[in-house]
Amino acid sequence: MGRTLEGDLIDRGARFAIVVARFNESITRLLLDGANSGLIRHGVSAEAIDVIWVPGSFEIPVVASRLARSGDYGAIICLGAIIRGETAHFEHVASGAAQGIARVAVETGVPTIFGVLTTETVDQAMARAGGKAGNKGYEAAATAVEMVNLIRALEPVRFDA
Repeated sequence: MGRTLEGDLIDRGARFAIVVARFNESITRLLLDGANSGLIRHGVSAEAIDVIWVPGSFEIPVVASRLARSGDYGAIICLGAIIRGETAHFEHVASGAAQGIARVAVETGVPTIFGVLTTETVDQAMARAGGKAGNKGYEAAATAVEMVNLIRALEPVRFDA
């Protein structure tokens, strides 16, 4: 039987960036609080967490890409709240954010975590930002720590000559 690899939830000195959308800030600030709490709970020092605010969720991917390509971060956590309105705008923003964030992860190899809420109502968003459905920012932080450790486990073993 081959090996089984998985990341654990204990930080080993990585730096993390959190890109958070200002649009729907009453919700995204709760997600940010959850993400910060989750990172610290898993051993990340406050000094190893950088927070970058962007206007809205659609703007997250371009900033996440710059951060991932910098080589300064083990993972990028992307937080936003897209709430359905009366027009098709919701679909375009949600699709652009999701596809852009996924593309950053695949193209850079840096875990880029999707912590963007896409909900029908403000109540649903609040429930996922610290209400009865937990805090998706906290969950995104735990995923980021686990993925940093998994990526490290996937790196080839190097032997000194």
